[in-house]
Amino acid sequence: MLRLGRREFDTHEAVIMAIVNRTPDSFYDQGATFRDEPALDRVEQAVAEGAAIIDIGGVKAGPGEHVDAAEEIRRTVGFVAEVRRRHPDVVISVDTWRHEVGEAVCEAGADLLNDAWGGVDAKLAEVAARYDVGLVCTHAGRVEPRTRPHRIAYDDVMADILDVTVGLAERAAALGVRRDAILIDPGHDFGKNTRHSLEATRRLAEMTDTGWPVLVSLSNKDFVGETLDKPVKERLLGTLATTAVSAWLGAQVYRVHEVAETRQILDMVRSIQGHRPPAVARRGLA
Repeated sequence: MLRLGRREFDTHEAVIMAIVNRTPDSFYDQGATFRDEPALDRVEQAVAEGAAIIDIGGVKAGPGEHVDAAEEIRRTVGFVAEVRRRHPDVVISVDTWRHEVGEAVCEAGADLLNDAWGGVDAKLAEVAARYDVGLVCTHAGRVEPRTRPHRIAYDDVMADILDVTVGLAERAAALGVRRDAILIDPGHDFGKNTRHSLEATRRLAEMTDTGWPVLVSLSNKDFVGETLDKPVKERLLGTLATTAVSAWLGAQVYRVHEVAETRQILDMVRSIQGHRPPAVARRGLA
């Protein structure tokens, strides 16, 4: 059982986390949801299409203009409070590695801190414990935030992923973060080249076998683009294929741009697995 905010998710329930970037330079939408009105419209659409979690980010993941903690707080805190007001039951996540930002968004109503940079700020887990919110523990290859990997190598990439993410999860639990509010994330593209991300996907069952809920952030990532030689706007099919494989191997939470398409993929996989009945069943029954 995964418990975040007011929501409880069964072990076999596939959960969609919709991305809402409060940045002017995000790699996917180039700032389409930087202003409040389109960002709130995006939240409404994502919830209507089946997203249970809204993941709000105030800093572009890749290199770019410097954004300090004060600016990150300015971009996220008021928006978190407004989403909380409009959607009391939705799980609000904030994508940040800074404990100062974590404190501010928790005060505003956040339910989950999505630490995509692998515990680079050790105090963030302490914030999650103090506010009784969830925490995503990610493998980022021990690189600095907002940097790209350069000739990064692993003897065994999945062994490193497991060592880091399970270690971060156990540390968070020891600090007082509820075990049913902790997720682990292999960190596709973060501190990895394309072959590493493909291997992490292929061996994802090794993460799900740990017993920790697994979150995957696959949507339109560079490893999909390089695998298929496709630009950002042509990576949906590759993303959905990777999503289906991840679902079959037991991932539970999916951080995505395209909610409706992902919902169909996840529902189909769960039905094949026997965890979800068909929406309708008429053929051969009359």
